[in-house]
Amino acid sequence: MKNQFSKILPVLLAGTLSAGAWAYNLSGTVKDEAGTPIKDAAVSLVKHKQSTLTDAQGHFSFSDNGSIIGLTATKSAGFISIKDGVLQFAQSSSAPAQIRIFDVMGNQVIRKDLTGSGSIDLRHEVSSQGTYFARVRVGNAEQTVRFTAEGTYNSTISGKSGSALFKFANQNADDLQVVATGFDTLGIHLTNLDTVLALTLKKAGTTPVATSSSSGTNPASSPASSSSPASSAQVNPGEQTFAFGYALKNAPRKSAGCGKNSTLNSTGSVENGKKYQINVGGKNRTFFITTPNNYDNTKAHKLLIANHCMGSKAEDFVHHNPDYDHPTPYYGQQKLDKNGDYIFVAPQGNDNGTWNGKEDHQFVDEMITAMFDNYCIDTTRVFATGFSFGAMFTNSLAQDLQERLRAVAVYATADYNIWLPSAGSGRYDAKNLPIAWMGVHGKNDQTCNYNTAKTSALPRILKRNGKAGADGKFTDASGEKPTEVQGNTGHVCYDFTTVDERFPVKWCSWPGGHQWTAHDNGSMNVGAGWQETWVPEEVHKFFEQF
Repeated sequence: MKNQFSKILPVLLAGTLSAGAWAYNLSGTVKDEAGTPIKDAAVSLVKHKQSTLTDAQGHFSFSDNGSIIGLTATKSAGFISIKDGVLQFAQSSSAPAQIRIFDVMGNQVIRKDLTGSGSIDLRHEVSSQGTYFARVRVGNAEQTVRFTAEGTYNSTISGKSGSALFKFANQNADDLQVVATGFDTLGIHLTNLDTVLALTLKKAGTTPVATSSSSGTNPASSPASSSSPASSAQVNPGEQTFAFGYALKNAPRKSAGCGKNSTLNSTGSVENGKKYQINVGGKNRTFFITTPNNYDNTKAHKLLIANHCMGSKAEDFVHHNPDYDHPTPYYGQQKLDKNGDYIFVAPQGNDNGTWNGKEDHQFVDEMITAMFDNYCIDTTRVFATGFSFGAMFTNSLAQDLQERLRAVAVYATADYNIWLPSAGSGRYDAKNLPIAWMGVHGKNDQTCNYNTAKTSALPRILKRNGKAGADGKFTDASGEKPTEVQGNTGHVCYDFTTVDERFPVKWCSWPGGHQWTAHDNGSMNVGAGWQETWVPEEVHKFFEQF
């Protein structure tokens, strides 16, 4: 099919920096649970400050032809235009005109370096209709523009003394709110406004639900759950949004379990928690849940998953006679939850205390879904932690469940003796996505070698956690090396500076061996003196920054 490019308003790039919205076409319907269209529902795009009412068929739409992000200009450097798929250019600089075009997933589909003046037919380069991003550099001027496969685009390129204001996700994302008399308010976070939505409102007092059939791509949507982060979203006006991940201190996103009583049936009680089972792949899998004494099913709680080590079992991290590996429940995090902000979960691996791989990834994934559906949880603040084999399993989860796990903390991790997902596009294949990550490791660990963790597990995280470039892709930060503890006492926690601030990486080293309860001097007084380990406090601070 012949490709044409939609018209984007021509702008002379001169004067001061200015930012405008991307072009988009958003539409959908709003109905009640019986499928009856809801008329006069107020539909709003918070960031774009646009509102409309649904018609008699429950239909609404938003459309914007877009504008161009400006550059500080000093003099004319050339002209660029796209019309009916043909790019025309002229420039005064002796350097080539550089053309880079990316699809909505950030994949580069065209790269051309052109000299002088002339034209190029992009219809032979772009294989399908859809949304694209073009970055054009002529001389010392650079412009990035978003376009779709219909219409025209024209712009004069001028020299610059400033820089482009370009963020993929932040320009084509917003929070949609739907308000109708007699119904609960619905909030949805959209990372792509080129989409078609089918929205269902529930009668006031119940939990709102949203489903969508999309003509665009929404890479931040939550997988495999009836409780996606979009459901029942609470929105901070002006909150920064991204193609992947959330802003620091983002507003909570309530799960489907908010306002409901859990329908999970306990199979037994233990001190400090209850035991549950779910069937995953034909197997009954066990996990323990500890809710705060003041649990409120209307408040979005954070969720912390504690993965046990080899030789231990899930129950040991719920309650246990104090020892070095289990001085206090859930790796010390429950003791630090002074306000009842967290729900704690401990999943059980195999009978011998190990973790098998993909089947365990599916177990944890479906366990999270069960928690979302039965408890009031902030779906954007799910954390995981573990020691030794539990650290290896936690680190494995961090390779493919980045969309569900906000951050992980691993104690004495290693890259051997554990299944690590291979790269791919499947649900449990490794994703090239960042995750907030904290590692604690003893330099004299003879079980999980310190240097192996530092030169393998750590850089694998850093490779995808670097600050995002103009194309929205995260860069490689593995060139930065941590400061490490020296001598036989104390510890050093190093915060990496070249990573994206939303995905921090912390590396803590100490001179001890294979234990997670790192402490600075002498032998730890287990039980009464569990606070002698500095690890729980450091991890708590790491999780609480989100």
